[in-house]
Amino acid sequence: MRISLNWLRELVEIKLSPEELAETLTMAGFEVEDIEDRRTWANGVVVGRVLERQPHPNADKLSVCQVDIGADETLNIVCGAANVKADIYVPVATTGTYLPNIDLKIKPAKLRGVPSQGMICSLKELGLPTDVDGIHIFPQENLPLGSDVRPLLGLDDVILDLTATANRADALCMVGVAREVAALTGGKLSIPVPGEVPISKNPGNLALKIADTQACPAYIGTVIEQIKIAPSPEWLQQRLRGAGVRPINNVVDITNYVLLEWGQPLHAFDGDRLKSVATSESLTIGVRFATAGESLKTLDGQTRTLASQNLLITANDKPVALAGVMGGEETEVYEGTQSLVLEAALFDSVAIRRSSRSVGLRSEASGRYERGVNRAELEVANCRALSLISELASGIITQQEITDTRPDPSTWSRSIALRLERVNQLLGPIDFGEETAELQGQDIERILTALGCQVTPSGNVLGQDNTPQPTWSVSVPPYRYRDLEREIDLIEEIARLYGYNRFCDTLPEKAEAGYLPLDQEVIRKLRAFLRAEGLTELIHYSLVKPGADRQIVLTNPLFVEYSALRTDLISGLIDAYQYNVEQGNGGLNGFEIGQIFWQEDSLQEAEVLAGIMGGDRSVGKWSKSGREQPLTWFEAKGILESVFRQLGLQVEYQPDRRDERLHPGRTASLWIRGNSLGIFGQIHPQLRREKGLPDSVYVFQLDLNVLLNSLEEDGILIPTFAPYSTYPASDRDIAFFAPVKVSVGELQKAITKAGKDLLESVELFDEYRGENVPEGQRSLAFRLVYRASDRTLTDAEVEPVHNKVREALVEKFGVNLRS
Repeated sequence: MRISLNWLRELVEIKLSPEELAETLTMAGFEVEDIEDRRTWANGVVVGRVLERQPHPNADKLSVCQVDIGADETLNIVCGAANVKADIYVPVATTGTYLPNIDLKIKPAKLRGVPSQGMICSLKELGLPTDVDGIHIFPQENLPLGSDVRPLLGLDDVILDLTATANRADALCMVGVAREVAALTGGKLSIPVPGEVPISKNPGNLALKIADTQACPAYIGTVIEQIKIAPSPEWLQQRLRGAGVRPINNVVDITNYVLLEWGQPLHAFDGDRLKSVATSESLTIGVRFATAGESLKTLDGQTRTLASQNLLITANDKPVALAGVMGGEETEVYEGTQSLVLEAALFDSVAIRRSSRSVGLRSEASGRYERGVNRAELEVANCRALSLISELASGIITQQEITDTRPDPSTWSRSIALRLERVNQLLGPIDFGEETAELQGQDIERILTALGCQVTPSGNVLGQDNTPQPTWSVSVPPYRYRDLEREIDLIEEIARLYGYNRFCDTLPEKAEAGYLPLDQEVIRKLRAFLRAEGLTELIHYSLVKPGADRQIVLTNPLFVEYSALRTDLISGLIDAYQYNVEQGNGGLNGFEIGQIFWQEDSLQEAEVLAGIMGGDRSVGKWSKSGREQPLTWFEAKGILESVFRQLGLQVEYQPDRRDERLHPGRTASLWIRGNSLGIFGQIHPQLRREKGLPDSVYVFQLDLNVLLNSLEEDGILIPTFAPYSTYPASDRDIAFFAPVKVSVGELQKAITKAGKDLLESVELFDEYRGENVPEGQRSLAFRLVYRASDRTLTDAEVEPVHNKVREALVEKFGVNLRS
């Protein structure tokens, strides 16, 4: 919010410089992002009068002017503006003046052979917005020549760009900021109190109909006749420009002015246009929620299709405005307006937020309603607006209707118990240099009274040290009702106004070295192992397109494309691979760790690890004559196996056909000690063609919780040394025909179990299918390595164990031994 210091000084006594005030506000929680010192924009620009204007002898579009600035001699100034003429008062930048908005320093010059001793300025050159194409002409007569133009143009001001925290809705207006400055600096408040406005008691044609009193607790409709639309006076226009608001006409400017001054949004309807929309002389202003499919053309010229959550203002049940957001174009005030209906209302913050979001429209009014408007000052703001309209637009008030369902005014405040001991416990001692002290009761009473609270002593209570400690009952003012709710809120206000920097810094007595929990340490190692295998870590949004089974869909998404939570990571990785290929970046080998969500009887969430691999992973292709060498299923599986081996995990692979995105013959489910770990497989050829992916692309997804639970804590973080045998090994080969349906993993598991302690390793080194192999079977050959840690094994020790392995294979799987 842009704060004019000239305006603020009319509301509160200020003795600080702009920089000191900005620092005070910032330290109190109101960040001043910028100080706009307008006094520098026209320093050296004075009032001048054009005595004579002659055409330039050497240029058709230039004029030679004689300008009087109250000096001994008139100035000869060459001017290029078309609207320059004799006997007008203009702003003149004298020689030596610097204009920062156009980065120009005025120097004596010759323009087409004619000397020029200054410049007649336009408002744009002085940093002010204008619709006039040419120099600025003062409308006032008999201005003192040579006087400073800055007071006339509102350039004797400093603007603070201030940001209020979300809980301080009361600070979104000049009165609220003035109260804050008074509390911080001790300055005297001078808030204007509007007088009573005479209202005719004669019955009129206006009635009110509020369909939902929770959405609209109070509504004041005032009929004003004999309106004269005209430009606002200069003082009002200057204040609006300083606040960043474009002046329009006196009525609209007054509603904007009261919004800035009191924080109460108002809206003025053209009375005749309202009757035209209502098709009746009798007018009923209503407040209701829209029916889906209704439409309204708002003041920004857009026709908006409404939903059931849009709160409307209606005229005889026909929409004329989006309540609390923006008025309708059909009933706006224009230069021919002669009668008004002025709206001053309270709307529910939730209703306005939903309505504003559903049509994608935010305004100054909706921003204030969303944070909460002070319900106690509705009538004050309305009276202020009516008073200004009567004064500046010659309006005569003929009727006023009020619907008020607000609770009793006694409930607009609350009482909070406050304990001095609790204040000092939370805030700690005050730093007085070499000494420290605690806050005293008089300090607390002074601060809270400055905030507008009523502080009443409520006796003493025994503190922890068995000494009497004072307590108070603090009555919160209505304009702070929303953010001062508990004792801790009052304590925060005490610290804020007393000054955070005046309290002692207290550090912990003893610092301890931090550490990562076990699961985070393991995940870090897991990331390092995957990166070592050539996989890049990826990060995707948790929000995806809707349409999948068991998906959780958001009720208020920002975009339709991101309106549901992802149920797995594989889909996002496939899309990322496709995008990488389409951008000409080649194959993508990456992994991602993230949350997935799904819906069963209740909402479920899990953390998973997923990855994608494919394409030619080699860097140089010269040895292959530039040909691509796709990744094989076993190479992709080997990447996972390498990670599992470094983690010390034994993972089993079982055939799996459940995921339709994966190849039914090249997909395996992964298991650890009987617990399902995840899935690994090749992308289905049909999906691969649809996505335009290379021949062989593989994906995996693992349940991170199962993985972490399966790890042995001691072995993963601190590897233990396992002694190796210094004695030679004895190896044996075993070959046999085995049914195709029997997996190599099952065979290896049976061999390991039968070999017991002497069997060091088992490895498949040959597979054959074809001629001389029985139908439905395949030929497999394994190499078994036997070794003991304390001796050299003899054949007499190896053969019995090896025979047990052969017998176990025949007995369990019915293999046909070939060796």
